Amino acid sequence: MPRSAVDSKLEKVNESDIFAMRSAKLQDMRAGGFDPFSQNFERKHTSKQAEAMFRDAADVQEVVHVAGRIVAFRLMGKASFLKILDADGKIQLYVSQDGIGDDEYRKFTKFDIGDIIGASGELFRTKTGEITVRVSGILMVAKSLRPLPDKWHGLADSDQIYRQRYLDLIVNAESRDRAKKRCQIVKEMRKFLWDKGFEEVETPILQSIVGGAAARPFETHMNALDQHCYLRIATELFLKRMLVAGFDRVFEIGRIFRNEGISRKHNPEFTSIEIYQAFSDYRGMMKLVREIIEHLCISVIGSTKIVSSEGVTIDLGGEWAERRYDDTIVDATGDPDWFSFTKEKKLQRCAELAIEVNAESEDFEITNAVYSKIVEPKLIQPTFVTQLPREICPLAKINARDSRHIDVFELCINGQEIAPAYSEQNDPFVQREMFERQIGEEKHNLDNEFLLSLEYGMPPAGGMGIGIDRLVVLLTGASCIRDVILFPMLRQQQHGQVQDS
Repeated sequence: MPRSAVDSKLEKVNESDIFAMRSAKLQDMRAGGFDPFSQNFERKHTSKQAEAMFRDAADVQEVVHVAGRIVAFRLMGKASFLKILDADGKIQLYVSQDGIGDDEYRKFTKFDIGDIIGASGELFRTKTGEITVRVSGILMVAKSLRPLPDKWHGLADSDQIYRQRYLDLIVNAESRDRAKKRCQIVKEMRKFLWDKGFEEVETPILQSIVGGAAARPFETHMNALDQHCYLRIATELFLKRMLVAGFDRVFEIGRIFRNEGISRKHNPEFTSIEIYQAFSDYRGMMKLVREIIEHLCISVIGSTKIVSSEGVTIDLGGEWAERRYDDTIVDATGDPDWFSFTKEKKLQRCAELAIEVNAESEDFEITNAVYSKIVEPKLIQPTFVTQLPREICPLAKINARDSRHIDVFELCINGQEIAPAYSEQNDPFVQREMFERQIGEEKHNLDNEFLLSLEYGMPPAGGMGIGIDRLVVLLTGASCIRDVILFPMLRQQQHGQVQDS
């Protein structure tokens, strides 16, 4: 019976029945003295390496040893074709009764799609031109007890794509390619900064005082010290201590935890890179972030022109726009006198613009709501928004000519913030004043250890953070942040929802 007919019948059988059938096959193997889970196979070539060997040898027969998961299987009497998937891609195998012997071929016919196997043999090219392994030896190294989904994206419950990401990566080439690109992006980012003389350091995830951003933290307790702790919401304050210590160029790639909302753009656990360079400023960070993104585009994507999930072409080469924050607000509201309005007038205009704002918000928060709801979503091509209100970030240098603003930029691409950066505040007295204004009466949240370090002297510096997840979304054309996080946070399934064996 053709393999496709077998698969058609199996589609009508539910997964628990297939699990039982495959478990029975496993028991038969063990009863015959063979346990696939106790075997190993010395893989000497990936699929890509095997195909390259054949091409380099000008179609001369070469013996290869490959291994992978069966993803296609055509059983045709005394000879069969199958394809296996490894980390590099797929390669076709030709297995015949003459090639491996009667007993081994009989065992081979019991293999299923999803099984992980090893095979050795000579390479040849089929009549259709496909490079193929003529198998002379084959071994199962892991039995698959559950069937792979045939059309994973056709499943009604798309939540399972994220919950069982391993299946998504097996059957969906686009997801697999995106995951590999993420690895390459992080690798190339590190390499770029190393080549620029930056040192990669590691700072604490568990902290007694959280700082470096305005966000709600996750809380925990350290038994050894009987001490309340938080998971970090940023790496900034410890990295600045490294500037004080004389490490002039430092960065850290790490997980950040913020106990806040989940959306297409937000995950409570995410990855960021923070970069600090002494004797620089936010203008120096502008140059650096352009160089980083251009390098990633060329080395990983292959072009500085990318296409968003909405089908819009974004040009990350050439000149990037620069706009002052205040100007974007005036343009968005159509109110040249916006910054002279009373709070009540601003709230009235927000209502007219259909922007929801808490009436108890401070004046700068009302203005920033206009920015986040109207301005930012429309910044599709790369744009530096500069000179933000000083209340937004207490860690930035106050502009020397206009004390209402700070020397900051937010890099926006495709309607979202990709990288904020600023000239770092290194005056300990101004920094203390800014902190105290931010925390109000909650003096216990003041990071006196960080302020103490500034009193020893921190050089002028530029600092920048880049959300790696958002950057990967941008560069790969993904539709949301969950698509680029291998195992995003999901609501826990209720008892009984996960199928038992």
